[in-house]
Amino acid sequence: MKRLFFITPILLWACFCIVHASEKFRFAQLTDIHISSDATKQYLSQSINQINADSSIAFVLVTGDLTDNGDNASLEWFANELKRFNKPYHVVCGNHETTWTESGLETFSRLFNGERFSFIYKDFLFLGFNTGPFVRMAYGHVAPQDLTWAQEEVRKHGKGKKVVIVTHYPLQQGDVDNWYEATDALRKCKPVCMIGGHYHTNRFLSYDGIPGILGRSNLKDKQGHVGYTEYICTEDSLLVCEHNIGQTPRQWAAISINQLAYDPNGHAEQYPDFSVNDRYHQVQKVWCLSTGTGIYCSPAVKGKWCFTGDTEGKVVCRDWTREGKTIWTCHLGGKIVGNPAVSGNYLVVPSTDHNIYCLDTKTGKKVWTIPTDEAQMGSVAVKGKTAYVAGGDHKMRAIDIPSGKIIWTYNHVAGYAVSLPLLADGKVIFGAWDKTLYALDAKTGKEIWKWVHPRGGMHYSPAGVWPVTDGKAVYIVDPERAMTAIDLKTGTQLWRTKDWNGRPSKVRESLGISKDRKRLYAKTMNDSIICYYTNPESPKEAWGCNAGFGYEHATTMLAECEGTVYSSTKEGLVVAVDGKSGRLQWIHKTGNSFINTVVPLKGGYILFTETSGEIALLKSDK
Repeated sequence: MKRLFFITPILLWACFCIVHASEKFRFAQLTDIHISSDATKQYLSQSINQINADSSIAFVLVTGDLTDNGDNASLEWFANELKRFNKPYHVVCGNHETTWTESGLETFSRLFNGERFSFIYKDFLFLGFNTGPFVRMAYGHVAPQDLTWAQEEVRKHGKGKKVVIVTHYPLQQGDVDNWYEATDALRKCKPVCMIGGHYHTNRFLSYDGIPGILGRSNLKDKQGHVGYTEYICTEDSLLVCEHNIGQTPRQWAAISINQLAYDPNGHAEQYPDFSVNDRYHQVQKVWCLSTGTGIYCSPAVKGKWCFTGDTEGKVVCRDWTREGKTIWTCHLGGKIVGNPAVSGNYLVVPSTDHNIYCLDTKTGKKVWTIPTDEAQMGSVAVKGKTAYVAGGDHKMRAIDIPSGKIIWTYNHVAGYAVSLPLLADGKVIFGAWDKTLYALDAKTGKEIWKWVHPRGGMHYSPAGVWPVTDGKAVYIVDPERAMTAIDLKTGTQLWRTKDWNGRPSKVRESLGISKDRKRLYAKTMNDSIICYYTNPESPKEAWGCNAGFGYEHATTMLAECEGTVYSSTKEGLVVAVDGKSGRLQWIHKTGNSFINTVVPLKGGYILFTETSGEIALLKSDK
C-alpha cells in the first residue's frame, strides 16, 4: 500500500515557529535494538552511556523488538542492561517479543512490570501497550482490552493532560489488522501523537489524521551510525531529533502540542471491504459474539458444547447450537494460547501461568493442576485417556487424564513448542523453535528420531505447523517456504520441495490432510490453496485454487469435513474449497483480524474464533 509521508499545515507551522520557544523537558526513545550478538549489545551500551551523560533527558521510552529471538535469556540480559540507566525508562514489546515468545510474554511482563505502561510527566500522560501478533505470524493487532484500558486511563488520569500513545507497530493499514478500530477508539483520547518503531528509520506518518512518529533503529544505519531518537518538548511543540552516538542531535520533524491535527470526533479514513460476502450467498453467519478479549486458540468441541480460552485466562463453555449461550466460565491465571482438548468429561487446558489444568466439562471446576517450569503454549493432543502437551519449558509430557499423573516427561527439547502434536504409529511427533521435528514413543517418551531443518537459524523451524501423515510419511511445511516428506518410522527425509508446477509454491506454515489421507492441502503466501497427492516417493501436484485472498503469512491449518477443505486468513476470511477438484466454493469475511484454525462440523457448520475476541458460527449450503 502507499505510505503517507506528509506534513500538515499545523506541522509545517510548528517546524518553523518553535525554534525560539522555551524548552520544558526532553526524553529519548530507543527502538528495534534486536539483541542477538556482541555488536548489538555494544550498540545498546553506547546509547545508554550517551543518554546517561545527558542530565537534560528526563526519561526513556523503549519501543519494542528488544531482542531478535524473543527468548528468555536475551530478555533477561536486556532487562539487566537497562538497569544501568540513571533515569526512568518504560518498555513496550515488539513483534520479535510476541511472535517468538517462549513464555507467552510472562517473562517480559515480569521483567518490565507488565505489557502496558501509564505514567504522568509534567502535563503529559504517556500510555504504552502491545501491538504485536501473538505466537503466530500475522499482522500486528491491538487487543480490544488494551483499547478499553487506554480510554479508561485517559478518563481517570488525563484531565488537563496532553496524551502521547506509545506502541511498536505503526497504527495503519498494512501493519495492524484493526487499525481502524484502534484509531477510532484512540482519537477519543485526543493524543498529541503516537510514537513507535518497527520500520528502523525515521518516518512521519498519519494514522487516520493522528500524527505518527517512528524512530530510527538502535542498530547501525547505512552510514554506519548508531543512535536513537530524542524529543524536545517546548511550550507549544514537540521537536523530533535523531541523535547519533558522538554527534549533535539533528531535528527532522516537529508537531504542535496545543492544536490537534485531526477531529477527535471523526472516523477512520478507510474501513475494510466486506463486498466479497455479496458474491457468495450459500454461506451465512448464524451468530457472532464479541467477548472484548483477545482469543488465540481454536475451540474444542464436545457435542453441542464448545470450549474456548482467551488472553485474560478465562475458559468459557458455550452451547454453539443456541447462539453461543454461556454454560460456565472458569478463570485461570495466565493466557491460554494452545488449543484445549476434550477427553470424555475432562477438558485439558495449557496456560502461560506455568500450569496445565484439567476442568470438568459439565461444571468448569478444576479436577487437577500440574505445575510446570515455564509457560505452556502448545496445543493439547489426546488419545484415549492420555494427553500430550509441550510448552516453553523445553519438555513434552504425557499425562493420564483422569488422575492427572504424569506418565512420562521428555526433557530434551532444545527450543520451545507451540503446535499441536501428531499422534501416529505409536509416536508423538511435534516441532519446536530449535529447527527440529521430534518423534517420541507415545508409551515411554523415548526418542525415536529427529529431523533437523537443513538451513541454520531458529526462524526456519518447523514449529508452527501441525504435522500430518498418510501412514507412511510425515508431512510438514516451514518458514523456508518448503514442503517436506519424512519417513514416519525412521525420520529419514524422503523429499523436500519449494516448487509448484515449475514455480515457487510459497507455502509457509499452514497445512492439512484429507480424511482419506490421499491429499495434502497447503495455504500459500499469495492468494492460493494448493493440493499435492500424498506420496512418499516424490511430490505430486493435484490442483491449485486461486482464492484471491492476497498476501498471506498467517499460520492456520486447513481442515476437511464432508469433502470441503476450509482455511482462514489474517484479515478475517474463511475460504471453502472442494477437496477433490480444487473448485472454490465460497469466501466469507467476518472481520479484519486473524482467524484461528477453524473447526468445521457436520451439516455445513463452521465454528471459529478471532484474535479480536469474536466467536462465530457460519452455515454453508452444498
